[in-house]
Amino acid sequence: MKTYNCVAPCLFGLEKPVADELKEMGAENVVAENGRVLFSGGAEIIARANIRSRFAERIQILVGSFEARSFTELFDGVKALNFEDYIGADDAFPVKGSSVNSALYSIPDCQSIVKKAIVERLKSVYKIDWFDELGNERKISFFILKDRVQILIDTSGEGLHKRGYRANSGEAPLKETLAAAMVKLSRIYPDSTLYDPFCGSGTILIEAALMARNIAPGLFRSFAAERFDFIPSSVWQQERATARDMIDNSVPFRAVGFDKDAEMVALTLANAKKAGVDGCVTASVADVKDFKIPTERGVTVTNPPYGERMLDIDTARDLYKVMGSVFEQKHGYKYTVISPDENFERLFGRVADKRRKLYNGSIRCQLYFYYK
Repeated sequence: MKTYNCVAPCLFGLEKPVADELKEMGAENVVAENGRVLFSGGAEIIARANIRSRFAERIQILVGSFEARSFTELFDGVKALNFEDYIGADDAFPVKGSSVNSALYSIPDCQSIVKKAIVERLKSVYKIDWFDELGNERKISFFILKDRVQILIDTSGEGLHKRGYRANSGEAPLKETLAAAMVKLSRIYPDSTLYDPFCGSGTILIEAALMARNIAPGLFRSFAAERFDFIPSSVWQQERATARDMIDNSVPFRAVGFDKDAEMVALTLANAKKAGVDGCVTASVADVKDFKIPTERGVTVTNPPYGERMLDIDTARDLYKVMGSVFEQKHGYKYTVISPDENFERLFGRVADKRRKLYNGSIRCQLYFYYK
């Protein structure tokens, strides 16, 4: 069976969770880099990673890699790659890319050169002079870092954070991949009760429930590579069947959300139902000033609104002070809060027991852990 070299781009700070989950899936040669994880495996690994990955943004096939400091070197390097293994005579193959700290910095020029080189390669293979590109799409991307070129084919289609359960979201949605990572890093167990006093559209609650029940996040959506001729449909069928067999709906996990906006509460409940976890996710209207964990033990994971996206800075900071007063410091209670505000700990009133740098989209944040 053919082995594919692949890349899993991810949000900065999530490289280790992505690498760990790929290893658990059976991927080989797993290497974490900044904002991406390299790995290899057969066609089943491509399907498995798309269906099961909770933290990666997408899965790409690495067609080839080479050094290029001139357009001639770029053209020759691309043309030398075996694109006929991936692109048929009728397939569409749009090209986009990026360049960082490299001699070749003009993206439009690089895009044009890469496209031309692929066309020339395929012309020589298929013995035709024109490609209508009316068939299935193979999205090509190039990534140039310090003059090292990587040519990739996307297998995911829509980003993997698009699980399919969140048709609508709140004003400042948290990416599903980041929400899942917050839950993972908070060490939420299948017999836990999780609380989110700023539940919004329910992303943290739902990702936690999916993880607790071992429901693969991509189980109910489609992927670009399902239309790739070189990956048999039987591979996707088998991987989906295996993912379904792994689901455990018997776990006693509970996720409890609150939000002062009734529309957000209704949206949380609707999204949980669509995700198939409405049996363990509840939500109600409440203000954070009235927040109290009603159980002996509980884990709070939350993304409070902050100035860059929803509230003015002063209002957001007032919320942090309220949180510090109602997030009771008690044995058995743990809190995880994500915030971009460098003054969060001072406003909250306690220094975090642990912190971790993450990115919410392009916003640099800290994940604050309180567990003592």
